[in-house]
Amino acid sequence: MRPLPTLLTLALAAAFGGFAATAIREGLEAPAQAAPPPAIPSVTVPAAAALPASVVGQQLPSLAPMLQRVTPAVVSVHTKQTVRIRNPFANDPIFRRMFPNIPQERINESLGSGVIIDAKNGYVLTNHHVIEGADEVSVTLADGRTVKADFIGSDPDTDVALMRIPAQNLSAISLADSDALRVGDFVVAVGNPFGIGQTVTSGIVSAVGRSGLRGLGYQNFIQTDASINPGNSGGALVNLNGELIGINTASFNPQGSMAGNIGLGFAIPVNLARNIKDQLIANNGVVRRGTLGLESQDVTPQLAAALKLAEPRGALVSRVFAGSAAAAAGLRAGDVILAANGQRVDGRDALRNFEGLQSIGSKIALDVRRDGQALQLNATLREQPRSLAGADLDPRLAGASFGELPERLRQSGLSGVVVESVTRGSRAEANDLRKDDIILAASSGNFDDLPGFRASFTRAPAQLLLRVQRGNNVGNLALR
Repeated sequence: MRPLPTLLTLALAAAFGGFAATAIREGLEAPAQAAPPPAIPSVTVPAAAALPASVVGQQLPSLAPMLQRVTPAVVSVHTKQTVRIRNPFANDPIFRRMFPNIPQERINESLGSGVIIDAKNGYVLTNHHVIEGADEVSVTLADGRTVKADFIGSDPDTDVALMRIPAQNLSAISLADSDALRVGDFVVAVGNPFGIGQTVTSGIVSAVGRSGLRGLGYQNFIQTDASINPGNSGGALVNLNGELIGINTASFNPQGSMAGNIGLGFAIPVNLARNIKDQLIANNGVVRRGTLGLESQDVTPQLAAALKLAEPRGALVSRVFAGSAAAAAGLRAGDVILAANGQRVDGRDALRNFEGLQSIGSKIALDVRRDGQALQLNATLREQPRSLAGADLDPRLAGASFGELPERLRQSGLSGVVVESVTRGSRAEANDLRKDDIILAASSGNFDDLPGFRASFTRAPAQLLLRVQRGNNVGNLALR
């Protein structure tokens, strides 16, 4: 008799043997199947750089074809100005004998940019501040030619200037409709930054209708993040069709303009520049502006509550001048102007800025609040007086002429009028009035601008006292 483990082993072998035989038989009777392929070891293949199939054999997107048409119309502007050197010893005979060759004058030179907008007549647009005070202006074309430019005229308050260059074979740029611009549109700036040569930068329209920037006159700027650096002033801002949409004017940097671009650039819309250009040509280099003929003030929270306004905004009319466009339209003191031609008016400066961008004869629809009621009045702007003769105001001012304060000074917080000229030997000179004095206030009455200054002399004051700013100094001047 076999031991138990041996018998158990034999039984298990017989059982598994039966199973194996059955499996073999079933495998022989089943249809033949393909054996799985042997496993292939994983191999890493280096990637080769290649263009996507969709652009192979096609031209890559580029601004170059458009710029080939645009850049010949953008020029470099070079100015020279003779400046007398302030030397306290210049009239000392001993000093002059010791240093006879010390120069009494120096030549200031500056660079900017310009845009040819009329090849036939050679008209070039640039900024007023590029050519301001220049004794000589020359233009260097994209093909290397340098031509002396003739000054047609300029408008300091919009910073637009027009020149003419007597040259043949010029290339001009076509003008777009800047009113059709939208935030997000792609733009390209072309100019001569820092005098290094013609340079192209690109970006988008960051904002339109931008205003409220200190020291920049009447404002309706296109804001862009395309780089605009010193020397770009007067250059072209174009759309992707190569059409002029603006004249590059300024950039903002808290560390100063020479610190470079931080993506805050501003350009004058071409529609505004075109209007100024047309006026400069038609009016012998002079711009004539329309005005409502009123004085206004900002609406404070206290005034807003008293006037039943939903919010403290708008221009509160404080005075309407006789014979003015505002008087003809039916405006009254106490009215609040909330919008002009659908454009929101937040305060006095916004209304002045709107007026300053309009031409004589412009039709203006004013949204007004009067005694808590909304109404709309229509006005036709009349010509803004350019200057006043002092003799027409008061005999003590005879020999002086007065003009509107430059808008860039108003943007800096000043109000009043400026002395444009003083005749030698006149009563005004005897009273110590000087050219470029700013008259801030007078005993004749309150005023903000030239029409208000004229209206303040309806009755001649017994004693005429002027508050005058001369340079950085402010003081009172008693006239006799």
